[in-house]
Amino acid sequence: MPLLIHHSDSISDVKLRIQTICHGIHITRQKLVFSGRELARYAKDYGVTGDSVLHLVLKKLYDPLLVTVITASGQVFYFHVDLRKNVGYLKKRISKEGNKGFLDVDDQEIFFRGEKLDDNRVLGGICKDGNSVIHLLLKKTVKDFLLEPLLLNPAVKLPQVIEDMIDRTVDGLKKGNPPVRTAEGTGGTYLMQDSSGLSYVSVFKPMDEEPMAVNNPQQLPLSSDGQGLKRGTRVGEGAIREVAAYLLDHPKTGSRSQVMGFAGVPPTAMVRSFHKVYNNPKGVDSCSTKDAKVGSLQMFMKNDGSCEDIGPGAFPVEQVHKISVFDIRMANADRHAGNILTGKGEDCRTVLIPIDHGYCLPENFEDCTFEWLYWPQAKVPFSEATLDYINSLDAEQDIALLRLNGWDVPEAVSRTLRISTMLLKKGVERNLTPYQIGSVMCRETVNKDSVIEEIMREAHNNSVLPASSEATFLEAVSVAMDRCLDELIK
Repeated sequence: MPLLIHHSDSISDVKLRIQTICHGIHITRQKLVFSGRELARYAKDYGVTGDSVLHLVLKKLYDPLLVTVITASGQVFYFHVDLRKNVGYLKKRISKEGNKGFLDVDDQEIFFRGEKLDDNRVLGGICKDGNSVIHLLLKKTVKDFLLEPLLLNPAVKLPQVIEDMIDRTVDGLKKGNPPVRTAEGTGGTYLMQDSSGLSYVSVFKPMDEEPMAVNNPQQLPLSSDGQGLKRGTRVGEGAIREVAAYLLDHPKTGSRSQVMGFAGVPPTAMVRSFHKVYNNPKGVDSCSTKDAKVGSLQMFMKNDGSCEDIGPGAFPVEQVHKISVFDIRMANADRHAGNILTGKGEDCRTVLIPIDHGYCLPENFEDCTFEWLYWPQAKVPFSEATLDYINSLDAEQDIALLRLNGWDVPEAVSRTLRISTMLLKKGVERNLTPYQIGSVMCRETVNKDSVIEEIMREAHNNSVLPASSEATFLEAVSVAMDRCLDELIK
């Protein structure tokens, strides 16, 4: 739709205008993307002109309901249905699509999360957990599937927790419980069910369905230069970064025999998987390794929602600090409240669970984003236990670990990890808070370089001789960083 945008308009102004024009599309549901970047501040900051095309992505869909029907052959069809209608009405809608191979009303058995639905069940009442998109299955056994671990280095043995996750996911597929594609997010994300069909086991994210990738189901434009939605990342590398985030989330003891690391990143592995439910616009007929998609498989974590749903005041300080340590070290370019889940620990205290790490370890610091920077816990000093953990980190060992697990880490990524780890360690040496350290990494505005970017530019200018090595550059970074941090605490 055409939309009038003034040069001085903020993105909030634009979203409000869309809300006014399109009744029901609330501001909180809108994401605006332009030239591969999510818009957040002012239109002028992103070069939006009169000929620009903005892409609107809806975070959630409410009324009417979008019902997803997955057939026995794995085909996926969508129906917009009034939430006041019942299952019997849905069956009639399905039978009208007879040319697509659907069953007659009397032959249909419709299931939702393993429960057979009575014809009188109201569709709006089925959606008790607050999701606006419900997934309905025709009870048929789906046989054509593949899911297996992808070992980039055969010498590396998978942790038992990941082997168990893969086995439970395969059991669910064998029982005919197909992957369920979520409606949220900017890429293809599939919830994998257990054998009962009552619970989710894992989450599969194919590389070719990432934002701006060739088979992206949200129809975002293809990347013209290979850059992802966040600068410094590349399309098709999100799965690798998801696995890297798990590998580098070391437990406090340093032993990977534990299920969870310091920050609580869910167990994640690279897998190869085939299913007709996955987004394949050109169609795929055979179930074989060559037709399978490669992506990340992450353990599904039971949760009470995300940090978007509640204010940060209730979050324990140590839980916010563990996220901040992880994000600073990984130079996370996409930490917002929606990708931090909330749950309850054994002592019934709130636990924060970080997910969605496809934009970690970028090649530069341009898009580092930490929402926790504005939470009150970020201004509280680190505890002794957290300081001990930070002091135990070693960037060179981390790079070696990633290479051992099969990632040929680009030099620009290795540099990012070395510098972010250096900043974290130097910051805690000076008793800086997460807020102070994080502020060094994040830009105040889109067009103003962050402090860490200024440090790197100064170091580059001081080490540009032809014979300069990476070690020389990092030493120059260290000197410039020391001076900036010392000025910070004056």
